[in-house]
Amino acid sequence: MNLLSSIYETFKQLLNNPRQDGLKYEKIRAMNIPRLPEIPKEERTPLVETLLSLLEEAIKTIQKQAEDVAHLKDEIAILKGEKKRPKFKASKLDKKTGKDAASNDPGNKSKRPGSEKESKTSKLRIDHDEVIQPTAPIPPGSRFKGYRDFVVQGLIIRSHNTRYRLACWETPDGQSLVGELPPALKGRHFDATLTSYILYQHHQCQVTQPLLHEQLQEWGIQISTGQINAILCDDKARFHEEKNALLSVGLSASTYITVDDTGTRHQGKNGYVTHIGNSCFAWFESTLSKNRINFLSLLRAGHTDYWINEYALDYLEKQGLAHEFRDHLCPHVNQVFVDEAAWQAHLDSMTMTSPRHRRIATEAALLGSLMQHGIAQDLAVISDDAGQFNVLRHGLCWVHAERLVHTLVPLNEAHREDIAQVRSEIWSFYADLKKYKQAPDTVQKCALEKRFDAIFIRQTRYATLDRLLRRIHRNKPELLLVLARPDVPLHTNGSESDIRDHVKKQKVSGGTRSDLGRQCRDTFSSLKKTCRKLGVSFWNYLTDRIAGSDYVPPLAHLVKQRLNESAGLSLATSY
Repeated sequence: MNLLSSIYETFKQLLNNPRQDGLKYEKIRAMNIPRLPEIPKEERTPLVETLLSLLEEAIKTIQKQAEDVAHLKDEIAILKGEKKRPKFKASKLDKKTGKDAASNDPGNKSKRPGSEKESKTSKLRIDHDEVIQPTAPIPPGSRFKGYRDFVVQGLIIRSHNTRYRLACWETPDGQSLVGELPPALKGRHFDATLTSYILYQHHQCQVTQPLLHEQLQEWGIQISTGQINAILCDDKARFHEEKNALLSVGLSASTYITVDDTGTRHQGKNGYVTHIGNSCFAWFESTLSKNRINFLSLLRAGHTDYWINEYALDYLEKQGLAHEFRDHLCPHVNQVFVDEAAWQAHLDSMTMTSPRHRRIATEAALLGSLMQHGIAQDLAVISDDAGQFNVLRHGLCWVHAERLVHTLVPLNEAHREDIAQVRSEIWSFYADLKKYKQAPDTVQKCALEKRFDAIFIRQTRYATLDRLLRRIHRNKPELLLVLARPDVPLHTNGSESDIRDHVKKQKVSGGTRSDLGRQCRDTFSSLKKTCRKLGVSFWNYLTDRIAGSDYVPPLAHLVKQRLNESAGLSLATSY
């Protein structure tokens, strides 16, 4: 009775002042309150029954208050533009279920999962063998039974300096003959391995130049900050050419691309970096703007011309350009303007002064240039619904579409229930779209289209949610592009993941200072991500290119080969 009385008084104080003694709602919510011991029936007096019921009500009230406060904090965080607190699931390490129970059972003699695989060290190259004899004296008559191997992996980090002594000779006729350095050095005082290491550390591991200089100094490498910067930026024409070839090949051989952009800094000014790629390649380019003209210019993959052709005229009609300008451009069908200066001069000759009209005409001419250079008219461009990417066969990311519903702030419990119901139906529909991609079917296609209408044309108890769903429904052709094109992805997670390195580098370094530095950052980001997608070691790629060995094939060739293989596999699957 004394124990029950003390527990009752404690919870009574908590109910009156839940923050007493430093206790917070989060702690109360997370409390693992133990169950009270079973009280025999003969000891259950009316007073005990009353105390037990009061204790149960107190616990329920405290936990309910904790949950309400947590919901309110999440809603306040969303209104402030912050993220909700992560939800941590209870650990299952102490629960012996399924395979865990079998592995934790001392009586179970089965091997642990994965133990059937071969040893991790069985394929290692052994650089040094060291025989260790027993410390105890070996008695006479003992027989040698071989060795018990124990492999230790290590890394040797030290400077390795080579002095090339170029022999100098003078011929009888007064001419000088001097030995020549190996071609791989190219007159540099740092070998291919050290040069590759500096590039790898900076671009792959995101080590800043000051830290890289300090590290090399501690290892005995005499190198200045200016020499490190020169290694990172100078004489990289071959890398730039290989990066540019990725986009040309990727656009010509791909059936879809995913795109994204993010902010970046250059010379103290705000700019943007755009990502274009898919599962086989990644391509980055930094610019000062992110409008549709900029995106179409990037898709030209190095071409600078502007074309007025049937594709350009069709775009002008869809965008509603004034008839007087469209009629003026029609006589110039299949006319090419070599560069931006020639195109702008042509617009001036038409007395086209409105910025909107000039923008639409420029977008049309850029689109005409794309088609003239062989880009596929049905190339699918999957984006997060940013307006600059709405060209060609446009598709939308389902993750971004659902995020609009997820970030809605409910005003009451009914709103919260409706949002949860809609989100559940969206993710269920998304799962069925993934299944459809694996095995397209006409009957299933019709059913999915009807389900889409049922989800996004509905009446809930939350008017804001209804308006949002109707707005999403207007994007039905772009969200359901997968029904006509099962080869395209349902999201832009690949672009989001690829561009994350730029965001991290921006936070670490702040931005680039020179145009050459910005170009090198985009180039090596593209090459690094492409190597990862192709399964090529970026370290092996760098050492191969710096040394001039050329054992690693051109990345554009590998991308084209992978895309052709994927296209053949998709065609076989569709049949």
